[in-house]
Amino acid sequence: MALRDLLRENLDIDKQDIWENERTPTPVRCFAVRLHSIGLSLREVEGVLAWLGVDCCFQAVWNWKEKLAETQSDPPTVEPSRVAVDEKQIEIDGEKKWLYAAIDTDSKLLLEVDVYSRRGTDPAAAFLHRLTEKHDVADTEFLVDAGGYLTALARHELSGHLDYEDRNHIEKWFQTVTMRIDRFYTFWRSSQSSAKRWLRRFRHYYNRHRPSQALDSRTPAEEVLN
Repeated sequence: MALRDLLRENLDIDKQDIWENERTPTPVRCFAVRLHSIGLSLREVEGVLAWLGVDCCFQAVWNWKEKLAETQSDPPTVEPSRVAVDEKQIEIDGEKKWLYAAIDTDSKLLLEVDVYSRRGTDPAAAFLHRLTEKHDVADTEFLVDAGGYLTALARHELSGHLDYEDRNHIEKWFQTVTMRIDRFYTFWRSSQSSAKRWLRRFRHYYNRHRPSQALDSRTPAEEVLN
């Protein structure tokens, strides 16, 4: 993608109220946040902008991404045929937490992501409840890898079964997000709410800006919307 196209891209820039009193043009701010989302550190983004003749410090880039964190749109509402659900242990400020995620196995759309203090049937049921609020999953088949999920699914009258083969895409997603975290540090040195904001930004990037080889270089959002 050409630099001029990247600079034209936006991250919900129609919500101009979040950019009040900003002296840097909106496309440049969005470009900077995009660079950080795909793996550059704040210092590296500062260096790229300086090379382009934009005078700003890495703290400004941090402020831009934090402002955008709460404005990132949820993924498109879908009626998935099959959804893979799983959880992974992470560390936030020295404490063990559990990252839950759900992916549409057909479109590869990351439907939901959240962090809980523990794993088990209750957190799984709470996570599935969030999913039912955003998507039509009444006829969805859930692919899970632990019996506790079956109890959680039953609470919401959802159907699913244990599956250890057709769930590989969610395993790949956990590998992707782990590599992205390890790009800077082995765990979040911040609060759980801060980690959730980062995950919302990453979900937006993963669904709308990261081409998937499994989709012939289309993004999951493009696959759903087109």
